Amino acid sequence: MRGRILQLNISPGGMPKHAVLESEITPRGLVGDVQRNLKYHGGPDQALLLITQGALDEICALGWTVYPGALGENLTVTGLDRRQLRIGQRLRAGLALIEITKLRQPCRHLDVYGPGIQAAVYAKKALPGEGPWGLAGFYCRVLQAGAVFPGDVIEVLDQAV
Repeated sequence: MRGRILQLNISPGGMPKHAVLESEITPRGLVGDVQRNLKYHGGPDQALLLITQGALDEICALGWTVYPGALGENLTVTGLDRRQLRIGQRLRAGLALIEITKLRQPCRHLDVYGPGIQAAVYAKKALPGEGPWGLAGFYCRVLQAGAVFPGDVIEVLDQAV
């Protein structure tokens, strides 16, 4: 599975995140991005948050107005099907190598987009590929740092191990 990085997003803490024209993916995440609450955000297994544009489109179709960066993701991507992404898969993102570690669990900060959004985008017992699987995004760890730009290829390199 292969797609493109639509947008790179950073913030000084919180969301929405704003677009940047280039960055570097490091083991701590995108250069320039900051997490305010390190108890729940950041760290090696949550260095990056990846969301597909298709997921954002689905959330909009359900009645919430979201856009690239709105949900706090660092990488907004096109061409990847969220239903086919799995924990443990490695992806090449620009010059970096990342690995999906877990589903993003929504928090109260998403409520700025309207009541019910958390329940719509995340189900604790979602089966891979079904229902809201991946609507809220996927956290990733960084296996190899590297430069990244909007338009770069993002490609699933292997199946989950």
